[in-house]
Amino acid sequence: MLSKLTSLFARFSRDEKGVTLVEYGIALILAIAVGTIALTNLGNEVSGQMDDAQAAMGDNVADVTP
Repeated sequence: MLSKLTSLFARFSRDEKGVTLVEYGIALILAIAVGTIALTNLGNEVSGQMDDAQAAMGDNVADVTP
């Protein structure tokens, strides 16, 4: 298994298409990281606004549990 991975990486190092694949991989990782950070920040903002709305209603909202 390790020899197959080693030969695969060796082939990529000789082939310029491998470099392009690595570049796409890095771009994909960066896009995922930026998307995760953006969605986390958005979620925190929405949570804060919901907390503010609940406080504005005077906490008169009954807890509904099934």
